[in-house]
Amino acid sequence: MLLDHLNAADRDAFRAALQGVFEHSPWVAERTWDRRPFASVEALHRALTETVARASRTEQLALICAHPELAGHEAAAGTLTADSAREQRSAGLDQCSAPELAQLRELNAAYRARFGFPFVMAVKGRSRQEILAMLAARLTDDADCEFRTALVEIGKIARLRLDTLFAGD
Repeated sequence: MLLDHLNAADRDAFRAALQGVFEHSPWVAERTWDRRPFASVEALHRALTETVARASRTEQLALICAHPELAGHEAAAGTLTADSAREQRSAGLDQCSAPELAQLRELNAAYRARFGFPFVMAVKGRSRQEILAMLAARLTDDADCEFRTALVEIGKIARLRLDTLFAGD
């Protein structure tokens, strides 16, 4: 995709082009459309993340909750979005040993019980060991810190997805 095409797109086409950037949350692109044109992918990313920052806490929580657990039931059922599946595969989460999978699921459950939302991390290019260590470490954070960290990680995921989308631009 070319940034010029996105800048010229009507609202529906803009939203459709960016539908996978923020997991199951087309409202982010919808609310960013009127800030066109974007001089660069970085400017687009900044505008999108500013839209998230201006959203209500309820909307932000819904955005966090739209993300699947790592190697969770969506992965087992094969219902991950194409982007999430690709990212989890890149981290080797589809190749967890039985002990790794058990540990990951135990940590995911403890995390959700503690914070009320799934653990979110930009996992592309990370190892299973790094992910497990980070999940365990973030379990010690306070709720407000972890909420902010989840939004930062979502911003990182969005940037990686934009970079993939505009790879030829």
